[in-house]
Amino acid sequence: MHFRINGQDVEADVDPRTSLLDLLREHLRLTGTKKGCDQGACGACTVLADGERILSCLALAVQYEGQAITTVEGLSADGGLHPLQQAFIDHDGFQCGYCTPGQLCSAVAMAAEAKRGLPSVVTADLAREHVALDADEIRERMSGNLCRCGAYNGIVEAIAETFAPEAGQ
Repeated sequence: MHFRINGQDVEADVDPRTSLLDLLREHLRLTGTKKGCDQGACGACTVLADGERILSCLALAVQYEGQAITTVEGLSADGGLHPLQQAFIDHDGFQCGYCTPGQLCSAVAMAAEAKRGLPSVVTADLAREHVALDADEIRERMSGNLCRCGAYNGIVEAIAETFAPEAGQ
């Protein structure tokens, strides 16, 4: 199978029953993506497939052949942190860090969804071209990513600092 992972072309010869998560962690040694519940309930395994967030524990690698996959390792550019990664540090948006890779990938895709005007259940104005990312929108859109340590306030603050100004434009 052929993939483009974090900007690099990758060939993988794995069993077609291999999950995308296991391909990333076990075969390609990209261990930033975490295996939390292995049932799609916690969001720790969230990665981006062609810019859309997916739960890699529920996805077969073969389903995403030929697509661009971005893991937490691929968020940074030129050796520096992604602005959201820095905001997580600044706002104590992580404690143990286990959920952080999934939170980061999910937030990047979530901000793009809001910018495209995709509503959530709490979106008040469905006619707006872009959805404003207030705290309620962020909490609702990130509800699929659990944090066992309870760092939610810092996570919401980091996402708001990074994406709220641009999403509401």
